[in-house]
Amino acid sequence: MAEAERIIGTPDTPDAAGAGDHGTAATAATAAAPAERPRGRRRIAVLFSVAAFAYALDLVSKLVVVAKLEHHAPIKVLGDWLEFTAIRNPGAAFSFGQAYTVIFTAIAAAVIVVIVRLARKLYSLPWAIALGLLLGGALGNLTDRIFRSPGIFQGEVVDFIAPKGFAVFNLADSAIVCGGILIVLLSFRGLDPDGTVHKD
Repeated sequence: MAEAERIIGTPDTPDAAGAGDHGTAATAATAAAPAERPRGRRRIAVLFSVAAFAYALDLVSKLVVVAKLEHHAPIKVLGDWLEFTAIRNPGAAFSFGQAYTVIFTAIAAAVIVVIVRLARKLYSLPWAIALGLLLGGALGNLTDRIFRSPGIFQGEVVDFIAPKGFAVFNLADSAIVCGGILIVLLSFRGLDPDGTVHKD
């Protein structure tokens, strides 16, 4: 946790000014503080709104798939290139690592805890969207791990999107991948979660 918080960093604070302009610096810091707090709250609101949307979309899609598609023939969407077929996946995203269900459950829970803890230091809108996608996707698959058979923390995730020649996945997997890609792009651009931009 501490390492993750170190990477995220903390919002910049005004440097201490010299004795001659101490009064001016204090006044500027006092004026800036109320503006920073609402901006941070807006970013947090974006993060949890994106997470809620991604989670709800994943949850509804899985309910429909289990009710209408499980134990039925696949539905062709784009000929042989894309179809919907319901499977139960005990592994990680895209059906990888099926022998480590409990480990992946613990990892998903840890990711959720880290994102929630670091949300208070978030001042960047793109980072809020990226972390919101990660949070919503992790919550979606974690819900399956907890509540679906064969048992708590060992539940199998419902996957149904089956492109030709690729692993079957779900909307939670898609949200996690999109959030991860966005984080990589933001890191390459030098944009930190606290809103600062750096150039190496």
